[in-house]
Amino acid sequence: MNFFNYQRRKSSEVQIGGTPLGADNPIRVQSMTTTATTDTEGSVAQARRIIEAGGEYVRLTTQGVREAENLREINIGLRSQGINTPLVADVHFNARVADVAALYAEKVRINPGNYVDTARTFKQLTYTDEEYAAEIAKIRARLVPFLSICKENHTAIRIGVNHGSLSDRIMSRYGDTPEGMVESCMEFLRICVDENFFNVVISIKASNTVIMVRTVRLLVKTMEQEGMNFPLHLGVTEAGEGEDGRIKSAVGIGALLYDGLGDTIRVSLSEAPEAEIPVAKALVQYVTAHAMHPHIEGVEAESFNYVAPMRRTTHAVANIGGDQVPVVIGSYFDEARTFDVNLRPDYLYCGSTLPTERLDIPLIVDAPAWTGEENTYPVFMGFGEKNYLPLLAACSAPIKFLFVTYSQCSEEVLACLKTHPEVVVIHQTNHPHRVGEHRALAHLLMHEGITNPIIYFQHYAEENLSELQLRAAADSGLLCIDGLIDGLYLHNIGNSIAPQAVDTTAFNILQAARVRTSKTEYISCPGCGRTLYALEDTIARIKAATAHLKGLKIAIMGCIVNGPGEMADADYGYVGAARGKVSLYRKKECIEKNIPEEQAVDKLLQLIETCENERLTCND
Repeated sequence: MNFFNYQRRKSSEVQIGGTPLGADNPIRVQSMTTTATTDTEGSVAQARRIIEAGGEYVRLTTQGVREAENLREINIGLRSQGINTPLVADVHFNARVADVAALYAEKVRINPGNYVDTARTFKQLTYTDEEYAAEIAKIRARLVPFLSICKENHTAIRIGVNHGSLSDRIMSRYGDTPEGMVESCMEFLRICVDENFFNVVISIKASNTVIMVRTVRLLVKTMEQEGMNFPLHLGVTEAGEGEDGRIKSAVGIGALLYDGLGDTIRVSLSEAPEAEIPVAKALVQYVTAHAMHPHIEGVEAESFNYVAPMRRTTHAVANIGGDQVPVVIGSYFDEARTFDVNLRPDYLYCGSTLPTERLDIPLIVDAPAWTGEENTYPVFMGFGEKNYLPLLAACSAPIKFLFVTYSQCSEEVLACLKTHPEVVVIHQTNHPHRVGEHRALAHLLMHEGITNPIIYFQHYAEENLSELQLRAAADSGLLCIDGLIDGLYLHNIGNSIAPQAVDTTAFNILQAARVRTSKTEYISCPGCGRTLYALEDTIARIKAATAHLKGLKIAIMGCIVNGPGEMADADYGYVGAARGKVSLYRKKECIEKNIPEEQAVDKLLQLIETCENERLTCND
């Protein structure tokens, strides 16, 4: 893999109805209905909305044989209207349902975590090697007849592993790890290969973007070692809704797309399914536009572990670098600004003119204008200024910022950084493939043993905040997940987007990449035909009541498929248990079962208040 130049991974081609996937085909976008699959008219209407928005596959949940059989009617309903978009059946817990769905859908998704293994209970089990092999034999005995049905009906399959629904068997041997997720997938893939069945797509997802990216990287490496090149479906599960869902999806999916991975994507939002499609299309178009960019010469640092990257070793310069969370720099535009208490930039760049009002945020000022004012620090520009390095060396400031491009990192600049540990690099690039040059700069410093912190300057000229959020998250998420970032400076040219919204976007990107927490995090599913309560209204109520609880993770899950599993990473969980019934969790522990929906939000809030008060009392 070339870390600095965009090149799409070569995968095999999978035939899914009349819309093939992988190989040289475009990256496909898709969504999933939220209607009951027994509701033919409603499902057809919603599928049409997804397709009219640009969806190239439509997935429907098939809880039982009745839902699987009704795919035939939904298929007929769409085909009678001249719509030939492939349908995908989503199967959990019942392998017999997959057999039926393969007769009527162009693709069937099965989940290795519950296809043969029982539902996850979080029990620690012990297997001898012989007992473990016997469990694999059970999978083979059940999977092979299904593959035969798929061969006969020209049906593709998706092996879809979710972090939230790994089996107790996998968990007991591998733990809650990327290695366990990959092995869960490979057990099924090896059987497919043995049976000469190659019409297979793979997905391996998590709500945690770091786990999701690392696991897909490990999966690709493992497949390559075993001579496989199956196409990939990408997605961040339970990404949420609104700007948080879009940013989180762009961080995880974008990081993989930039490395050329991914043949189809779904942006899972807790919104109407057709709302997912424009986001997915915009993300794919933005990243793939970098193809054929000017070549970037870069050197991979030997210390970099692509599959499991650690944070780049840096020394601390005040509150920047070392073991500290990445900082956020904002722009000061000589105007009155308000700041959220949890989303205040750590520094403000104010150019050559200090603001007239007194601010309690440290200021960065152009070096020629810096005269040593308290709480201000100079920035030296590397653009067109021949003698900036001698000026930097002569400056007495305890923190100095150096704006530099990758092409300017000459031997003289590298020597200067080695000599001046008080310098923080602010890296700017005008290269069409900005992520490649940002990455190349970090690898160069690692290769040279230079530990000065790096802040990435990401500049845009967007008129629309959603576009800025999506692009900035894709451009910065990879740098966060690779462990290369000590700070982020987002700047948007023009007055169409408020500076505070730009700064908030930076904080949200860092939180989505799990490198800095600034507010409550919500892990909410997108909903489907399995959803057991009014999802969007419930999310809004819970958010309104808990948004002040900085640092908490709250999971809001429509059903049990991924619910308890994804909540292993959450502090509290709200999970659909039956129609109109909800169960509440603290971590992995179910605290109360089958609460009437109309009481459940209030009871969740009572649970959070009680537990958090207890925690604060214990800390005191």
